[in-house]
Amino acid sequence: MALAHRYEILFLFDCENGNPNGDPDAANSPRVDPEDLHGLVSDVALKRRVRNYVQLARGNQMPHAIFVEHATNLNRPIARAHEETGGLPDEGRAGKDKVARARDWMCRNFYDVRTFGAVMSTGANAGQVRGPVQVAFARSVDPVLPLDLSVTRMAVAEDVKGQRTSEALAQWEANQPEDKLRTMGRKSLIPYGLFCGRVFVSAHLAEQTGFSEEDFSLLLEALQNMFEHDRSASKGLMSTRKVFVFRHVGTDSDPEQRRRQAMLGCAPAHALFDLVKVQKAEGVEAPRQFGDYRVSVERDRLPAGVELTELSC
Repeated sequence: MALAHRYEILFLFDCENGNPNGDPDAANSPRVDPEDLHGLVSDVALKRRVRNYVQLARGNQMPHAIFVEHATNLNRPIARAHEETGGLPDEGRAGKDKVARARDWMCRNFYDVRTFGAVMSTGANAGQVRGPVQVAFARSVDPVLPLDLSVTRMAVAEDVKGQRTSEALAQWEANQPEDKLRTMGRKSLIPYGLFCGRVFVSAHLAEQTGFSEEDFSLLLEALQNMFEHDRSASKGLMSTRKVFVFRHVGTDSDPEQRRRQAMLGCAPAHALFDLVKVQKAEGVEAPRQFGDYRVSVERDRLPAGVELTELSC
């Protein structure tokens, strides 16, 4: 069954001695707000990690297959959607019914399409889907300190002109001074940053894509565990620390009216997010671990018709 409740999710994750999200326009250095130096992690980076986790956890099998895979042509699954629902569209514009059937097939079989939505008009037209799950840029609680460090590479990858065989390259290598076979590199990181991510889940859009309670549970599972399967030297130690789930249930005594309230919501998202307080512990000037923060929730201010679940990771 499609999701019957609106949800908001606030999750805390941190990065220790790593680059949580490199900026390609700044030589891949950590993303920061240039005005206040708070760290940023893009929505695209977070959704990529959710996709990667679901792909691992469900084996990339329908109905939990991933549409936006690494190094693939998106037009291939779109073409298959038409093949599975009545053949490829005629030359030129596809009919409305054909597009609708292909779009529904994509939603049924690809987790990220029914979750995040997708533009599927890049080849054989399968329309566009606005996903019920929307992710905002994550932002660090405090300013971060981007560092650009020099590292020594103990080998080179020299393209020696005219030398293609392993024997010729070995001879060239033997004729070089030892210090010529080393080089320098760069590594960008932040010593520590605690980030706050926000996710919005619409029950009305879930009806259109078929996003279910089971899909929502898988999303929570991914948010809790996605960094555990995304390890690399460049990212340092990244971990999800806490996940706060706000579930709108309604207050009316009439079941139908209460159902509508649960789908529309009983409080604005910002008012719910403001209930979670994250502050540096007393005496801490430069946080370097999660224990340097104190996280609290003002549960007495939770609006009527909203339930809060706190998941520790």
